[in-house]
Amino acid sequence: MPAARSPRPGSGRDAALTIGKVIAALQADFPDLSVSKIRFLEAEGLLSPGRTPAGYRTYTAADVERLRFILTAQRDNFWPLKVIRAALEEQSIETVEIASDRSTRPVRLTAEDLAAAGGVDAEVIDQLIAGGLIGADGSGRFGAADRRIVEAVAALRGYGLETRHLRPFKAAADREIGLLEQMLAPSARGGGRDRAARAAEIAGHLLAIHGALLQKGLADVR
Repeated sequence: MPAARSPRPGSGRDAALTIGKVIAALQADFPDLSVSKIRFLEAEGLLSPGRTPAGYRTYTAADVERLRFILTAQRDNFWPLKVIRAALEEQSIETVEIASDRSTRPVRLTAEDLAAAGGVDAEVIDQLIAGGLIGADGSGRFGAADRRIVEAVAALRGYGLETRHLRPFKAAADREIGLLEQMLAPSARGGGRDRAARAAEIAGHLLAIHGALLQKGLADVR
């Protein structure tokens, strides 16, 4: 974890930013971001802001990109904090910035884009939509998760997978989402405060169980 920096006043990448300016810089992509959320990540050791002589937190542009990487990993990949921490420790902050800049650009794809990304025809896309496995937003565009699903389905078609085989996956995912919502319910009184972080951590654990069960099952296949 990079040590806390004492930012230099002025402009450019080393300019000191207040926590309010950090939130404003990321608000468009992360509308639920709050002071408490940033301080929570700091308490978890994922952020190390500088301090003014008066003790106020200050952030550099690198801190903002580090935070963007963390928030994106939670939102898009459902990584628990320990996985994010490991990823940050394995990479220099410059590498994290590059990966974050690439991954946080909103993915907005048409059905034709999805078909091209997976190398499948429009019929497969229509079947996945009908099965509830992918879905467009209000503007008719698809996101990064939809693309990952299409790419995985395209790869598995070579092993004889058909779209109808994916119905149990959708049903299982719906049950897991329902379970996640139940686990979040006791803390609902707290509103949106750190709710996204809790949801991402719970989802990470659920995915870990799912993956471990598949690995156990593979022992019988070999």
